[in-house]
Amino acid sequence: MNLNFFDQFMTPSLLGIPLILISMLFPTLLFPTPDNRWITNRLSTLQLWFIQLLTKQLMIPLDKKGHKWALILTSLMILLLTINLLGLLPYTFTPTTQLSMNLALAFPLWLATLLTGLRNQPSISLAHLLPEGTPTLLIPALILIETTSLLIRPLALGVRLTANLTAGHLLIQLISTATIVLLSITPTVSLLTTTILLLLTLLEVAVAMIQAYVFVLLLSLYLQENI
Repeated sequence: MNLNFFDQFMTPSLLGIPLILISMLFPTLLFPTPDNRWITNRLSTLQLWFIQLLTKQLMIPLDKKGHKWALILTSLMILLLTINLLGLLPYTFTPTTQLSMNLALAFPLWLATLLTGLRNQPSISLAHLLPEGTPTLLIPALILIETTSLLIRPLALGVRLTANLTAGHLLIQLISTATIVLLSITPTVSLLTTTILLLLTLLEVAVAMIQAYVFVLLLSLYLQENI
């Protein structure tokens, strides 16, 4: 019975072919596509307003040199946001609950920010590994600690996103299972668990949006350190 709770995190497949790529690209089909009219409809206008607001918010920590990353960061934010939110619907799959996918998103982008810093300002980027005024005896230990904290950043990004979404999905399934079981035994307690389930669902919607924003915001902060 306990193993059934984790079936929702298994990658769907058809004839042995994983369908994770389809589940990643499917949310983009729900976006309104611009037409050839001079005046766009209300839905497209709302979408453009939201993307512009999101881009401005992501560009706040960056200076002008980092604005060239706006398209990448905004696209990543929209991708994570739509996948996280649509994964809360019944009979759906959330690709961001897979650590392999989150690491595949986090590691190349983190490495790109690191290589950007090493190419443009190598001395300043390497200076982050050793704080100013460090005693001579502590220099090897601090360099080792700072290097470890630098290399663990993509792992922290992937694990944070995976753990938050996985925990929320498990809690929702556990409480919903308890609600169904208690419905025939004690309807009053079942009504209470239903209320808790609705509140938890609202919380999980907020977590899905916040975690997508935090993922991209941390990448923008890493980029700011290297430009």
